[in-house]
Amino acid sequence: MKRLSTPFTKEMALDLKAGDQILLTGVLYTGRDAAHKRMIEFIEEGIELPFDVQDQIIYYVGPTPARPGSIFGSGGPTTSGRMDAYTPTMLSMGLRGMIGKGYRNQAVKEAMKEYGGVYFGAIGGAGAYISRCIQSCEVIAFEDLGPEAIRKLYVKDFPLTVIIDTFGNDLYEIGRKNYLGGKQDGNT
Repeated sequence: MKRLSTPFTKEMALDLKAGDQILLTGVLYTGRDAAHKRMIEFIEEGIELPFDVQDQIIYYVGPTPARPGSIFGSGGPTTSGRMDAYTPTMLSMGLRGMIGKGYRNQAVKEAMKEYGGVYFGAIGGAGAYISRCIQSCEVIAFEDLGPEAIRKLYVKDFPLTVIIDTFGNDLYEIGRKNYLGGKQDGNT
């Protein structure tokens, strides 16, 4: 188990390999499809983004409302493929890490290799557990998007797995090859 803290630099990213288990502490930003679409529009219009993406990590999440006395609602990862159209541009601007679930397309993998990005997987279906790692939460942009607003989170020991590293190694592909490599005569 590796411990990481933010900001998440290119040097830190280069040290990670697909399959590494991580405990992350530091600042993360949240953003889903609607927030990403708006950020790309800002970039195209020359408007400053709500936060400097250089060496930052975006968690693809739209949390449920927080219960009274809680910092954050249940917040499990959303399907990352929804952000694939926007991700190469964000990586080109210095975004270093993304947290979500599911596959990424080839264009995203190529951009990760080019710009030194890492894709982390969070535990799907465990949003309430993950929320315990969140120490503070502040909406910083696009409040009109409700759960999809951009939030600045401070997390402590947030459990993650490196799914795709900066070299393009993809844990989903590696796992499939390893599984199929163990098959004999086509029998399961």
